[in-house]
Amino acid sequence: MYTDKEDVRIVQVEVVDESLKALLLLADPNLSLVEKYVERGFIYGLRNQDQWVGEYVLLGTGPQTVEIMNVAVREDAQGNGYGEMLVRDAIKRAFSEGYHRIDIATGSTGTQQLYLYQKCGFRMMSIERDYFVEHYDEPIYEHGIQLRDLVRLSISRL
Repeated sequence: MYTDKEDVRIVQVEVVDESLKALLLLADPNLSLVEKYVERGFIYGLRNQDQWVGEYVLLGTGPQTVEIMNVAVREDAQGNGYGEMLVRDAIKRAFSEGYHRIDIATGSTGTQQLYLYQKCGFRMMSIERDYFVEHYDEPIYEHGIQLRDLVRLSISRL
């Protein structure tokens, strides 16, 4: 359905509508955490045929460091390369804005995310044990496994 790359564009988002909010919550179901980093960061949305298909959030965490806080692609549009397009756009944008290191984190059970981030050049840095148990009210399951640990990755400018 969403394979026409001619109509695809990634733009900075000024106003979060309901469809973008749904995308943000697809990647991170903790609304209060999402609201905190969205307020301090910059949202970029991927549009195809005038619909939001994906998004990511960049948040400066230091003078030369930025974190990709949230990456999501609508479930019905997954498998078309949009996730990789978003991550590569975030990398290009962050480095062009002068950041030297980009961090990203995901759950330890997120095999597709871990594959994508490493494919885009990220390297594993650390694991925060029981992060999701301590920061989320409800248990999260992925691939039938309870998500407990957070994996941090980063990429640096050469």
